[in-house]
Amino acid sequence: MLKVENLEAGYGSSQVLFDVSLDIEAGQVITLMGRNGMGKTTTVRSIMGLIKPKGGRISFTGQDITGATPERVARLGAGLVPEGRQTFSTLTVRENLVATASNRLKRSNPWTLERIYDLFPRMRERANQNAGTLLGGEQQMLVVGRALMTNPLLLILDEATEGLAPVIRDEIWRVLELLKGEGQSILLIDKNLSALKRLADRHYILEKGQVVWSGVNADLDRDRDRVLKYIGV
Repeated sequence: MLKVENLEAGYGSSQVLFDVSLDIEAGQVITLMGRNGMGKTTTVRSIMGLIKPKGGRISFTGQDITGATPERVARLGAGLVPEGRQTFSTLTVRENLVATASNRLKRSNPWTLERIYDLFPRMRERANQNAGTLLGGEQQMLVVGRALMTNPLLLILDEATEGLAPVIRDEIWRVLELLKGEGQSILLIDKNLSALKRLADRHYILEKGQVVWSGVNADLDRDRDRVLKYIGV
């Protein structure tokens, strides 16, 4: 589904990523871990076409998207839940959900308003409320729902539960487990190691813009001390 090969990227003369490679098969949940400032968001921004790579190759559904526009990447089926939520604050919850809704890929059981409301009952209750007045956890539910309304082949979540109250974090993890059960491919950035272990098929760790470790849960358990060294504060 997604293959990143030898990716190099940065901002202006500052290089952030050096030779990053990872891949996601259809139906897999893959994590990208590491301390703040190690290149996780830059990797996501490169995949989504928000910055142009300096080197390497990115392919999605068999098509080369290296340096493609965000619009093209989205139309091919990548949906982003960005760090910092970024709702349309002056639009209502309902308007946020329908603003970019589509089923371009003709999925047989597409996400609709009713399905999102069933997934996140609070969104039904807040349907006519402006997004900017929602609590932080409610905004996170909204942006997850907004991304799902594009019916993505690949859902990318940058800091899925950062700064959320425990009850909201549990709700997000419940939804992600449900999505995995439905076969949704997911690239997930988060710091909750125990939750990631329950959900993910494979893990990648970035350190100073490079993949320094990757493996499945059994590898993570075996290399726990090394892993904690890379992701600890």
